[in-house]
Amino acid sequence: MSRLSRLTERRILKTLAEGGLQGLEGEGRPLPDRSGEACVDAGEAAGFRIMAEAGVLPEKIVLKKQVAAQRAVLLDLTDAKERKAAMAQLSDLEMRQAIAEEARRRFLHR
Repeated sequence: MSRLSRLTERRILKTLAEGGLQGLEGEGRPLPDRSGEACVDAGEAAGFRIMAEAGVLPEKIVLKKQVAAQRAVLLDLTDAKERKAAMAQLSDLEMRQAIAEEARRRFLHR
């Protein structure tokens, strides 16, 4: 065990003995499943958690859901005019999704 690990363990035990870890939110409940964060940068994971707790989704996720919903609508349409309008809307959503994904890529790879 490394020196830092031993120091950390001692500090946790000391705080526990002093009652500093009692009455915390979520005490006695299992930790939330965050296995999906294993392959994500720690900073991104924290950002995603904050957005999730606030009920906010990234624009790219919102657009992805809208594209999927519009594709489902398009499958059920048989009228030519309605299909054309739905295809135009799908095209617009896909373009906005591509722009959002490209903006995110550029932001992350500065």
